Amino acid sequence: MAYCRKCGSVIDDEAVICPHCGVEQRMRPVVNDDGSILWGILGFIIPLIGIILWIVWYDSKPKSSKMAGMGALISILLGVVIGILMVVFAAIFASTH
Repeated sequence: MAYCRKCGSVIDDEAVICPHCGVEQRMRPVVNDDGSILWGILGFIIPLIGIILWIVWYDSKPKSSKMAGMGALISILLGVVIGILMVVFAAIFASTH
């Protein structure tokens, strides 16, 4: 014999929803979604992992997902900028010699 979390009515032990007030009875697991900067650092160091975490956690851990995705995005953009600068400097160096 169980009791409703909201109205206190006697309900079936396996009830998912209280038949009297309609409130869900099962407790959802608490998800740690602190959006730690460490997820951003991991995404920056290993962008593929950051992208995967962003996709996997998009609905369940939005803050941590955002940090991992931002780290990956910053890493990729920084890599592109450094690559462009290397090409420009190589072209400048080659034209002066």
